[in-house]
Amino acid sequence: MSSLSPFVGGNLFDELFRDISPGYWVRPLHGDPLPAQIKVDIKENPNEYVVHAELPGAGKENIHVQIEGNVVSIRAEISQIDTQNKDDKPLRSERYFGQVSRSFQLPVDIDQGASKARYDNGILTLNLVKAQSKGGQRLSID
Repeated sequence: MSSLSPFVGGNLFDELFRDISPGYWVRPLHGDPLPAQIKVDIKENPNEYVVHAELPGAGKENIHVQIEGNVVSIRAEISQIDTQNKDDKPLRSERYFGQVSRSFQLPVDIDQGASKARYDNGILTLNLVKAQSKGGQRLSID
């Protein structure tokens, strides 16, 4: 007959705190899980596109940028690990590992040789130089 009242045959505290997550009292160290997609800001000036991509937890050696014409692809291995002391007693660990990627298309082709990439403090900055159009090529008429 415990279905008549949650307090009959059960512990009052169990019922009261049943819906509260066990981690409620211990705040997570990082909060958010691995992002589903890399967040980017893209700006344009007359000669280039400037891309800022958020890649927190990625090592510079684990970031790969590929350019094919006007399509830019960014891929990174992310690993967020917290160090802990031998005397520490872990209460909650929210580490994440995985691969994230993002591709986008720009209005014009990119000059790979003139473009540059820099990674600093979790932000990848790409300076993507616009390819100079070679102009129209005249066709010979047979």
